[in-house]
Amino acid sequence: MRVVVHGRGAGSRRAGLRGLRGLLWVTAELAVTVGVVVLLLVVHQVWWTNRLAAASAQRQVAALERGWAEERRGGGPGAGDGAGGLGESASASAPAPAPASASPPSPSPSVSGSSPGSSPSGSGSGGSTGSSAYGVLRIPRLGVVVPIAQGVDKRAVLDKGYAGHYPGTARPGAEGNFALAGHRNTHGEPFRYINRLRPGDELVVEVQGRTFTYVVRKTLAETSERDVGVIAPVPRSAVRPEYGFGEPGAYITLTTCTPEYSSTYRLVVWGTLVRAATG
Repeated sequence: MRVVVHGRGAGSRRAGLRGLRGLLWVTAELAVTVGVVVLLLVVHQVWWTNRLAAASAQRQVAALERGWAEERRGGGPGAGDGAGGLGESASASAPAPAPASASPPSPSPSVSGSSPGSSPSGSGSGGSTGSSAYGVLRIPRLGVVVPIAQGVDKRAVLDKGYAGHYPGTARPGAEGNFALAGHRNTHGEPFRYINRLRPGDELVVEVQGRTFTYVVRKTLAETSERDVGVIAPVPRSAVRPEYGFGEPGAYITLTTCTPEYSSTYRLVVWGTLVRAATG
């Protein structure tokens, strides 16, 4: 006699479907959780670090300006003598750069930035550094007001929203190339829009009661992260030698990464000194 059992196959299928639905539900919850965590990290990196660094940088600018004003009222070191370059009175605030032969360090990913070797970039690590700001860079066309500190170390200088002064390059107002790096994205991103600068735009550097006004002359939209020629005493791209200058002068160079949210290439803006004043 044969016994027939009905319904077992259907029950197994229903159990299998319930298990599959449970697995899909758990997977979906994990995906949502991971997505929220990633979103929070992006918000922190792109928005929160900007707020913190920008606010800190502006406090540093205000502190510098207060100190200089007090020195002027008291006839202290900031009183100055009207010389075009930095004299001994400024030496305490503007650390002496390394010898001109020193390779400029590279700023690293996220300056934008870049890290490897000795390359001009928008963020980075390496090189002698003094994380205390000694000057202020103003870019009127962009509404940028940012502290300047010696060195291009990522954590000590650039992540604070400062412009970093490449070791081995000239002092503000002096003959040679006063070269600066800055973040293009995140951490205050002071150099985010320097691609909008045009010939004739002013770049104003203030150091302890002295003001040096440079005027933008040329822009190099894209070059290698290792193109150290752009911050040489007479700046000229080693990768694209048709860009740059051929004669000694008092130059300023701004470097950052390009394209945005990338550290693949470097964007460079060059200017020349047109005016130096005291007070």
